[in-house]
Amino acid sequence: MRKILMWRWTFFIGGMMFLSLGISMTIKGQRLGIGPWDVLHVGLYENFGLTIGTWGIITGFLIIVGTTIFTKEWPKIGTWLNMVLIGVFIDLFNWLLPDFATLTGQIIIFILGVIVISYGIGIYVSPNIGAGPRDSLMLLFAEKFNISIKKIRTIIEVVVALAGWLLGGPVGIGTVFIALFIGQIVHYALPQTRRLLLKVMGEVEEKVLF
Repeated sequence: MRKILMWRWTFFIGGMMFLSLGISMTIKGQRLGIGPWDVLHVGLYENFGLTIGTWGIITGFLIIVGTTIFTKEWPKIGTWLNMVLIGVFIDLFNWLLPDFATLTGQIIIFILGVIVISYGIGIYVSPNIGAGPRDSLMLLFAEKFNISIKKIRTIIEVVVALAGWLLGGPVGIGTVFIALFIGQIVHYALPQTRRLLLKVMGEVEEKVLF
């Protein structure tokens, strides 16, 4: 059982690092636009200072507080860790990764970033330790208003991207690309990462995870 727990937490933390790396890669290619939530965080950063990762933590905290009030349920520890660590990792990778001056370089780093984000989501979701604040918000609205998850996610991301754009965040074809293709890549990445997790844990019943 200790081995199972160790691997679940390894995938959870590692997945968030991978996800954050992908987000930072798309930010380095932001001439094309970036993901809706990142548009908001960059817009807040450009207007009010702090760092992009810090704004990610602040918005995540506000979302957690709001969803906790509505659901009257205390979030899992994984949700809190997601809120803090992804913001910290984004700032770290934004500092470590070089800037790309050419359009070709930005296109390449952006596309690779989208792939990395998708597999990062698959890796951190696989152990089922806790959904991120934004995923929790999406699930809350879907249940409260009886709307499909796909539809409510689109509505939320359009509203968030618009707010970020009004703050000066980089919206472009890349924003649309992320909205259209990340879900498709995650569709394949998640089963692959779940199989990998089960394999490294050894022979264990799937019901332990899912």
